[in-house]
Amino acid sequence: MEKLIGMSKKVIEVNLSSQSFSIFNVPDADIKMYLGGKGLGLKLIYDRISPGIDTLGEENIIAFMTGALLGTGVSCSSRFTAVTKTPLTGIMASSSCGGPFGESLKTAGWDGILIKGKSKNPVYLVVSSDGVEFKDAKDLWGKDAMRAQEMLGNNEGMLVIGQAGENLVRVANIASGHRFLGRAGLGAVMGSKNLKAIMAVGKAYKIVPKDKQAFDKLKKRALKYINANPFTSNDYRKYGTPSHLFHSNKYGSLPVHNFKKGMHKDGYKISGEEIRAKHDTKHHACKHCTILCGKKGTFDGKQRVVPEYETLALLGANIGIFDPVRIAKWNELCGIYGMDTISVGNIIAWVMEATEKGLIESDLKFGNPEGVDKIITDMALTKGLGKDMAFGVKSLSEKYGGKDFAIQVKGLEWSGYDPRGAFGQGLSYAVANRGACHLSASLLFLENNAGLLKSNTPRAKAGFVKFFEDMFNGINSISICVFTSSAFTLEPPLSKYTPNLMLGFLMQYFSKIAIPTTDISIYPKLWSSVTGIKLSKAEFLRAGARIHVLERYMNTREGISRKDDTLPERFLNEGRDSDPKKTTVPLHKMLDTYYKVRGFDKNGIPTPKTMQKLNIAYG
Repeated sequence: MEKLIGMSKKVIEVNLSSQSFSIFNVPDADIKMYLGGKGLGLKLIYDRISPGIDTLGEENIIAFMTGALLGTGVSCSSRFTAVTKTPLTGIMASSSCGGPFGESLKTAGWDGILIKGKSKNPVYLVVSSDGVEFKDAKDLWGKDAMRAQEMLGNNEGMLVIGQAGENLVRVANIASGHRFLGRAGLGAVMGSKNLKAIMAVGKAYKIVPKDKQAFDKLKKRALKYINANPFTSNDYRKYGTPSHLFHSNKYGSLPVHNFKKGMHKDGYKISGEEIRAKHDTKHHACKHCTILCGKKGTFDGKQRVVPEYETLALLGANIGIFDPVRIAKWNELCGIYGMDTISVGNIIAWVMEATEKGLIESDLKFGNPEGVDKIITDMALTKGLGKDMAFGVKSLSEKYGGKDFAIQVKGLEWSGYDPRGAFGQGLSYAVANRGACHLSASLLFLENNAGLLKSNTPRAKAGFVKFFEDMFNGINSISICVFTSSAFTLEPPLSKYTPNLMLGFLMQYFSKIAIPTTDISIYPKLWSSVTGIKLSKAEFLRAGARIHVLERYMNTREGISRKDDTLPERFLNEGRDSDPKKTTVPLHKMLDTYYKVRGFDKNGIPTPKTMQKLNIAYG
């Protein structure tokens, strides 16, 4: 096995129309400016496509990208990223996954693969260190995502779509083992290209760091931080992401009945604590994970994946169901067909409310599980009402009415947190590049779980949204899990030994001091030890800002502006049923401040000065 130091700087480009491929050598300057992963994938697509292309057409490109830390064995480093212009939103989007495909692609010698064109017939790809083979997928077409993986031999490095992707369902996802590239309909892009699967044959290269001594020290420090942090070592390790449910229900951020309520007396029934106690849970984590948030358990006599918090919240509480057995089955059904549970839960909740209001005819009712199995199947197979639902909640509301309770931003159904209990989370939803995304900037953790920022005030929120956006873009580009951020920012001595009362005061009232002094240096130091390229904390955050602004600029070329940086009327004008104060999100008070700190004009467009400062060339 040959050794590969850090990154190969080689990306393989595939044209499905001509069934050909070529190799692109990534310039050193792009490596430092965009780091790898999401950032590099975005830059490569920016250099290759024009505004206005059809998301389901041959010109669209979908990139699957690895990063420097992938394959090194450092904690939580199995992540890889997909980037494309998506059919759900019509703008750029990315999704991160901890499945095994990424490491197989990296150890085959590639930093990424770009795919354009459309095959005449169903095809799957086999990617090795020698290049790409095009294989007939006739026998795989029509098979669900799990069955297709079985038929391909359960090779570790696989990406597969189910029937939802084949049928161009706008919320279709892509499976890699038991993990998914979940959001924004990436599976429909593969389906539009008649691409059923990609197999990466890895282990041709062993990934080694440039500076092994420094890397080994940092690897130990990373594990130490994770094991010391209460969120990563206790909450996630014991209960997984369902540990969020207790906090969301307590602070009124749990979506109930299409985000009308904020909390529910039966919320505890689908909490991580309750599921662990009653369903014999075990770890079911990504490779190299030491946080161990993924779980499996026994539901109705069968071992199934424990639904993530987002699924429990949106395919459970949001439709009025608090039975973890049913939710686990629906989660499994969505995985089989290849659909995003966050979007599916939002869409079903919208249909339930639209049915109540007489806008649409269906048998779906809040609190009633009957018909949910069937409607999930109908969505995947585009039958009956499911055919309309397959286009997403924005499309539904444009056809039938009910835009005020269509819970989406920029066309993307949003995740399981009500921002009327966390204003910073509301701002981050409104301005997130791919649409309402909790992984663009996760302030709710600071506002509710950690209690370091006051939730119901606009103060300091714009600065922290920008900080998290920059940091998370960097994290998704070096290829490590964003869940490390709580440990890697709160366990360094300055944060750890500052009393919480003082730390919260500084963050709330002196954010211009608190943000720059936050120690996130372990991220750029790890990247530097692997690549051999010097990268300071400031350069790491600058790269994150560059990635974010480039993505925003690409979206503005598609028509995105201030008009799209908003929230559904439910959050701007309606209070939660559980909140006697009827609090709403003061978005516009925060938006101008955010544009100012981000370097956008008043319409939300990156200014020439900002583009020049970040060395982004106008396309």
